Amino acid sequence: MTVKFLDLEATYNELQDELNNAYKRTMESGWYLLGKETELFETEFAQYCDASSCVGVGNGLDALRLILMAYGIGEGDEVIVPSNTYIATWLAVSHCNAKPVPVEPNNETYNISPELIESVITPKTRAIMVVHLYGQPVDMDPVIAIAKQHGLKVIEDCAQAHGALYKGRKVGGLGDAAGFSFYPGKNLGAFGDGGAVVTNDTMLADNVRKIGNYGSREKYKNEVIGYNSRLDELQAAFLRVKLQKLDEWNEYRNVIAERYLKGLENINSLNLPIKSSWAEHVWHQFVIRTPQRDQLQDRLAKRNIQTMIHYPIPPHKQEAYKGEFTAYSLPISESIHDEVLSLPMGPHLTKKDQLTVINNIAELMA
Repeated sequence: MTVKFLDLEATYNELQDELNNAYKRTMESGWYLLGKETELFETEFAQYCDASSCVGVGNGLDALRLILMAYGIGEGDEVIVPSNTYIATWLAVSHCNAKPVPVEPNNETYNISPELIESVITPKTRAIMVVHLYGQPVDMDPVIAIAKQHGLKVIEDCAQAHGALYKGRKVGGLGDAAGFSFYPGKNLGAFGDGGAVVTNDTMLADNVRKIGNYGSREKYKNEVIGYNSRLDELQAAFLRVKLQKLDEWNEYRNVIAERYLKGLENINSLNLPIKSSWAEHVWHQFVIRTPQRDQLQDRLAKRNIQTMIHYPIPPHKQEAYKGEFTAYSLPISESIHDEVLSLPMGPHLTKKDQLTVINNIAELMA
């Protein structure tokens, strides 16, 4: 038997009746874009995030890119980004012809270190883009204080943190705007691509909606050179079903995380995740760290235990950024990317399968 890294089929099995009804309702409506399902999901998700506005878009990368475009960030501008993140965070900046300026992470939480941000601010800096990596919120108060002092926008990349709390407040409403991904493997995932911009800035929301709809507020009247990035009705209908389960699923992820933390705590060669006292982690990933990462992953695979690496190559070392960042040395990120391993995690991971993972790691690392 294989212990799956993430069991997406089980998600459908649990919600089969509700999802089938959502499919039938949407298909029978004859309306597949910019309709009632998207409108209702936007309202429901904005309320969930304690924000005033939500705009459904094509994917998480588009969400970040459209925020930057709506704020007029472009050529000659700089955006501060984490050095330790998935490349999409950087790509959003590059797609606007702005420059990503990396900041190293805290070596325990793996999130951007607020105390390092101010040193890279220049007259060209327009925004700070934080990533709530693996489901744990960034320490936002110092980030927001720095941004206010320098007149910068704060943009949250919430692709891995649906439902996470920072000092009792939902991520997505902490900065000026936030981008969410609904990639199928996310805590709130669609059955295909999807994303959203969440904000309390109604003017920004209006601009994002316009830019993502060919630059148009009214059909065939195009105000700016826009893009086609819209959440479709079917995915919105599915997301409405799954949103009702998100908190319950996040609570179970926490149960899984606590079991991992207890079961693996006595293995000296492993570094386990650190939970910040002011954050409610939603455990998109449970990430351990060891210099023997590759050997451990290979040995677990031979025992039919699936794991993943988030992420094997940091953005500044990717071929896409060769030249611009060749001379950069970001040793904390580089070390993290060489050592992290994500263990099976999800709302349908059974206790039996999880104990199999724990017992095999204990045996292999003894």
